[in-house]
Amino acid sequence: MKSTYKRRSVVQALFALAAMALAPLQLFARNAPAFEATAADKTMQALFGDKTVTQSDKVMLKVPNIAENGAVVPVTVKTKITGVKRISLIVVENPNPLSASFKLMPGAEADISTRIKMAQSSDVIAVVETDSGVYTAKKKVKVTIGGCGG
Repeated sequence: MKSTYKRRSVVQALFALAAMALAPLQLFARNAPAFEATAADKTMQALFGDKTVTQSDKVMLKVPNIAENGAVVPVTVKTKITGVKRISLIVVENPNPLSASFKLMPGAEADISTRIKMAQSSDVIAVVETDSGVYTAKKKVKVTIGGCGG
C-alpha cells in the first residue's frame, strides 16, 4: 500500500512540473538590463531604445512632495491615453533608478498604485509607453530623515 502513495506522489509531481512548463514564460519575464542600470538615461535606453520621449500633462503622477520615510513612498500613475503597454517608475538618484515596471494587457485601465523605496531626495519619473509613443511626468520628492522636514 505504501507504493501506491509513493507512485501517486510521483505522478502528482510530474503533473505539477508539466503545468509549470506550460505556464507562459512572459509571466515571469524581466528586463534585467533596465533594472540593473545605474543611471536614469541608461534605464530609459534599456526600456525604450531610441523612441522619442515626450513630457505630457496627460500622465498624472501622484507622489508626496515630502516623504517622511523613504522606504515606503506611495505613488499613483494614471492616464487617459489609449493603447498603454507599460508604466514604469524611475527614481533618478537611486543606485538602480528603475523602481517598478508594469506591463498592461490590451484594453486595461492605465491606473497603478504602489510604494517605492527612495534612497534620497530625487525626481520621480512616471513613464507611460503606448502604441503612439512614450510619455512622461516628473515630480521632485524630498526625503526627510526622521520626518522632521529638514
